[in-house]
Amino acid sequence: MSTNTRSIYTRTGDTGTTTVHGNIRVDKDDPGIDVYGNIDELSASLGVVRAEGLPVLFETIILRIQQELVDFCAEIACDSATISPEHVQHLESDIDHINSDLPPLTQFAIPGDNRLSALLHLSRTVCRRAERSVVTLYRTETKSPHLIAYVNRLSDLLFVMARKISGEVTFGKSEG
Repeated sequence: MSTNTRSIYTRTGDTGTTTVHGNIRVDKDDPGIDVYGNIDELSASLGVVRAEGLPVLFETIILRIQQELVDFCAEIACDSATISPEHVQHLESDIDHINSDLPPLTQFAIPGDNRLSALLHLSRTVCRRAERSVVTLYRTETKSPHLIAYVNRLSDLLFVMARKISGEVTFGKSEG
């Protein structure tokens, strides 16, 4: 019987620092670490959405996005140009396709019409937080402008996906 002798814990982070690419120690509240954490949380929330069961188109899109979020973090960590204008354009195409048969939005959307729509809205809010953390990072580091555009467009995509799933429960909509 083989046993795994490699421990998952190292104790090196017990003082509030962590190691990043290049074997550099940084504080755990460093703006780059904040971005990784928010993107990780976004991917996990999208995993919850996928676990709920989605239409095939949405499943395909969200799985692709989760894979792109790994590349997004790699770009933050290693300055490797992985997120391109084409990634942003792909999100825009997804938005346009899903939004094409939705009625115009005339009132604020209220999440909660159904579980899947609410989870998409939750992922959208996590995405907005990730976007804010990327903006904060940009104040101290030069990164590709496509990263902000990507998370901005991603939150828009999650919004239209939630609208499509929800059946349009909106603020101020009366039942009569």
